[in-house]
Amino acid sequence: MLTLTELTSVFGWMLVINLALFTLAMVGILWLKGWIRGFHARLFQLSESQLEAQYFRYLANYKLAILVFNLVPYLALLLVG
Repeated sequence: MLTLTELTSVFGWMLVINLALFTLAMVGILWLKGWIRGFHARLFQLSESQLEAQYFRYLANYKLAILVFNLVPYLALLLVG
């Protein structure tokens, strides 16, 4: 059984790892825009405007998931502890 301190630590590290992956995805989409757009346009047969919407939706959903499943439980555990 995990103690409250260990569980808080797990959620803290989950938050750090997911924020790093989110930042990496965002930077990758911004810096490698031409290559990634070409790759995804061929792979999914989408236009440039459709790709922009999909990238935005992906980043928004990922950020929301980080907030709901990592940040809020971590803050709640900090308040309880």
